[in-house]
Amino acid sequence: MAQVSHTALTQVPGDHHDLIVLANRLPVDHATDENGRPCWRRSPGGLVTALHPIMKRRSGAWIGWHGRPGPAPAPFVQDGIHLHPIALTGDEVDGYYEGQSNGTIWPLYHDAVEQPQFHRVWQDRYRAVNRRFAEAAARVAAPGALVWVHDYHLQLVPGMLRELRPDLRIGFFLHIPFPPVELFCQLPMREEIMRGLLGADLVGFQHPQATRNFRTLAADLLGAKVTDRGIWYDGRDVAADTFPISIDVAEQQRLALDPAVRARAAEIRRELGDPRTVVLAVDRLDYTKGIECRLRAYEELLAERRLDPAETVLVQVAVPTRQQIDQYQALRERVERAVSRINGEYAGIGRLSVHYVHQSFDRAELAALYLAADVMAVTPLRDGMNLVAKEYVATRTDGTGALVLSEFAGAAAELEEAWQVNPHDIDGLKDGIADAAEADVAEQRRRMDPMRAHLHAHDVNRWATGFMGRLDRVSRRWPSIAAA
Repeated sequence: MAQVSHTALTQVPGDHHDLIVLANRLPVDHATDENGRPCWRRSPGGLVTALHPIMKRRSGAWIGWHGRPGPAPAPFVQDGIHLHPIALTGDEVDGYYEGQSNGTIWPLYHDAVEQPQFHRVWQDRYRAVNRRFAEAAARVAAPGALVWVHDYHLQLVPGMLRELRPDLRIGFFLHIPFPPVELFCQLPMREEIMRGLLGADLVGFQHPQATRNFRTLAADLLGAKVTDRGIWYDGRDVAADTFPISIDVAEQQRLALDPAVRARAAEIRRELGDPRTVVLAVDRLDYTKGIECRLRAYEELLAERRLDPAETVLVQVAVPTRQQIDQYQALRERVERAVSRINGEYAGIGRLSVHYVHQSFDRAELAALYLAADVMAVTPLRDGMNLVAKEYVATRTDGTGALVLSEFAGAAAELEEAWQVNPHDIDGLKDGIADAAEADVAEQRRRMDPMRAHLHAHDVNRWATGFMGRLDRVSRRWPSIAAA
């Protein structure tokens, strides 16, 4: 990863940009270089990987929070991208980020798996921070610039930016699910958020059902005219469509073929005691990910001897997230109790039934885990996409491996050959895991080959260029659908 010392940051000149991305976070993280000095390091992840070459080529600007409460650093350039940090106070982190974004919108948009909370002070801070992002974009956007706003933290920005700069071409992409009418209408800010989203020229979603939900709400809540060609609202055309995000397939395959990664995969299996079956799950420690249901299904499979406790290991990677929020602390306690119970009942001397790891891993270690796993269990209760499922398929370059995938993950619409399960149905979940564990190589390849072919044809670069190309077309579209 490229990194730059704070003391060597290039200051942004006073020009404007034809391409601007707005996201909650900047594409760089605070880090320390080899001399112990503070620096910035490019963030991992599909969004940064996909947009980096496009933004570098067009000398684009990225507006986002720098990750810590307090004053923001001065704008700077890294890897050819102009970075404009946004400042958040401690109260704004509490209200805008942990509160309205992750205490209200996140659970509501994920089928209210946890009860969303509604607080007016959170809503006020959400408005204030969204306004700050919109004003920052308005200042640095060239006339007619293309602006791409990302995710649930910034749903008011398109409308606010439209008011400030009606000349801009604005796109919005939601990385998480968009809920049905009966859930969305619980939001006290429901009309305000819909007006914010309809400030865009193009609104993109992960799954066709989310697109349908949005179109229905535009008509029901705001009286917009919805046709097959788009949405007519407030004197403007708005397109809404589905753009399933993907991964950097070539990079994932490069990791899979790296001799060091392959050696590490073999070492992992030895460290696990060379079991017959390794089941892997990699999730953020979030209540939407179905970890408790998965542990319960695995425990029952061991109890029923459908999986041999002496020959089966579950590796559960639980990446820390939002640890200050009460629901996440309670979830961690429940998960760790369940892991202890399973190991107490089924582990042997020098052998665990569940290896539970509450930490992050780099991409090479994750690739090694994917190669070491016979079965990959991706069973969220609700997910916008879930890129872990795609990473596993892309890493298995020989076509082996078995993917058990929740039908409520966005990836299920594309990876149809996986063992698809309803994670709320424990018996069905057990059947999916057991069948995947028993599948022979021929069955594995019969399922994996078409999924791998799909990912080759629909990687993250195609997603990014597809969305931006569509935005460029729809924002120039004439005549208006209102005249149709």
